[in-house]
Amino acid sequence: MAKATFTAEVLTPEGPIFKDEVEMVSTRTTVGSIGILAHHQPLLGMLDPAELRLYRSDSDIVRFAQGEGYVQVGAKGVLILVEEAVAPADLDLAELREKLKQAEGDLDGAESGTEAERLAGQAVRRWETFIRIAGGDE
Repeated sequence: MAKATFTAEVLTPEGPIFKDEVEMVSTRTTVGSIGILAHHQPLLGMLDPAELRLYRSDSDIVRFAQGEGYVQVGAKGVLILVEEAVAPADLDLAELREKLKQAEGDLDGAESGTEAERLAGQAVRRWETFIRIAGGDE
């Protein structure tokens, strides 16, 4: 039996990267993993770096490495606003490792308790997550 579908849209600062009917959205918020099905209660949440999965069906899954952002669930569907979303096949491990190295250096050089420290820590978590999604060892 077919599952109910709803519209899921993924937007980045560069513009839309996905808009289609899906059966489920799976991602990670700041308080844990979440799966969203049709008729989900309204929700507004903050997103952590993770693998975003958009299930068109059980066998047709669109995946992205998702940066920080927000998820909004409403009557019209799910809107995901993220700093960055990249298909796993488009991730460059060498580039990601270089970004991680830079972020770790920024974190080491940041003064404790500052915004610079928070942002550098956030970048470290993002690049570690993207490396895992790309199939790296981090």
